[in-house]
Amino acid sequence: MGANFRSDNVAGADPAILRAVAAASSGPAMPYGNDEITKRLQARFDDIFETRTAVFPVATGTAANALALAAAVPPWGAIVCHTDSHVLLDECNAPEFYTAGARLMPLQGEHGKIAPKALDAALKAAPPGVHHAQPAAVSITQLSEAGTAYAPDHVEALGRIARRRGLILHMDGARFANALVGLGCAPADVTWRAGVDALSFGATKNGALAAEAIVVFRKDLAQSLGYRRKRAGHLFSKMRFLSVQLEAYLEGGRWLRNARHANRQAKRIAAGLGRIAGVEIVHPVQGNEVFAQMPARLAAALEKAGFALEPWAGAPARPLRRLVAAFNTRPGDVDALVAAARRAAS
Repeated sequence: MGANFRSDNVAGADPAILRAVAAASSGPAMPYGNDEITKRLQARFDDIFETRTAVFPVATGTAANALALAAAVPPWGAIVCHTDSHVLLDECNAPEFYTAGARLMPLQGEHGKIAPKALDAALKAAPPGVHHAQPAAVSITQLSEAGTAYAPDHVEALGRIARRRGLILHMDGARFANALVGLGCAPADVTWRAGVDALSFGATKNGALAAEAIVVFRKDLAQSLGYRRKRAGHLFSKMRFLSVQLEAYLEGGRWLRNARHANRQAKRIAAGLGRIAGVEIVHPVQGNEVFAQMPARLAAALEKAGFALEPWAGAPARPLRRLVAAFNTRPGDVDALVAAARRAAS
């Protein structure tokens, strides 16, 4: 039976994180984030990002994105994002809801990324005045929805444009660790040093049970987030169980090790499938996602063999499938997938 490559969300939790959750359950702890684990977490994020941060653990990426944007975008504002972005397509209008009505302004861009020139042109073309939504934020996804990574200089170029026009730059870092490993840079270099004001720091896709964090690099953005988090139902009474997941995730570089393994397996998937006649890898593989266009009969044969691939797009004769490697993807499952694809193609 084949393996499930539809998403890194299909993976379970890292055993070390499970052990940390169990250990945190012994004995009492102060509620609502006043526990020792949550207090330690703030210092840990400051150390990782080499600056003072404000950290707000939440349970979902949707909450992290929507609340981070709500802290900076007024109801009459607009959020510039990619046409394929999660905040636009996959969050059931949560950003609009928590900003009390702000509009999302989609921009197209090659391989899932917004180009600086396109952003500059869109902002110049945005009409002023009370009759129109006013751009207030730019949101980029790391990794992008095409599995590609924004390099520090790319982020910096977007950040300069945003600052020049008084906009904040938000990064949806659902796969931040995978991007970081692929880029080979420090967390600070692709966030606040490059102009990012707020980061949705993802952990669930990379080994946590349910733990994300809003990491804010600007004090003024942090002022209302405590209230917004409470109002949205994400101020957990037993916050230690969110915080300990993040602490264990970061402990000893576990987050980067997990991401490195997932990225390595994705490269192996792409290398194996890419050598098969009729298969095209349509985006650069810069993290743990592979987008493979293949003949319909090949996709059907793999699915019949038990391999779960995520339908993405493409013509019926040559569908596009997304394959995602996780922190615990077994190399043997990758080998089996490639071998099955070779048999089906021949």
